[in-house]
Amino acid sequence: MINVVLVNPEIPNNTGNIVRTCAATGAVLHVIEPCGFSWEDKYLKRSGLDYWEISDVRRYPDMHAFLKANFGDKAADSGNVPADVKATSINTGTQFLFASTKSEHVYSEIGFDKDCYVFFGRETKGLPEDLLHENYSSCIRIPMRANARSLNLANSVAIIVYEYLRSHGFEGLKESGSLTLY
Repeated sequence: MINVVLVNPEIPNNTGNIVRTCAATGAVLHVIEPCGFSWEDKYLKRSGLDYWEISDVRRYPDMHAFLKANFGDKAADSGNVPADVKATSINTGTQFLFASTKSEHVYSEIGFDKDCYVFFGRETKGLPEDLLHENYSSCIRIPMRANARSLNLANSVAIIVYEYLRSHGFEGLKESGSLTLY
């Protein structure tokens, strides 16, 4: 399964929309705090609609708590977050990918492991550059015009999640619908 990891998201509407995408696709959403909003924010709740009940949203106070909760004793904890993230991926054999406009690799050119974690950064700054540097070979980007800075975070998550799902045959998803009036 794909795991979406938001690192310090800032805009409640984006996170609410990402909750909805994850709920509709079966992806697990991991949110590493601090966030730029309250979890009681009306815009967060409204954009997630009634999908909160079928979503799997997990929150962590920081990156080390995320690593420990998900990878237990195999989680590295030297105090150097970028190196610990890389070491945890290596120790566990888990694919970690980092979405960034600074990457040289297009998301559609890589193979998604069955179980993977894709990290997304803040809307205003993206992922920390030291994290990207330490894990640069695992960074992926969504192509766009040269004069565009970035895409909306919720849209970026949806693009990557659906590419993962496409590459795994949309396993577990309903692929057809029907008209309701005919």
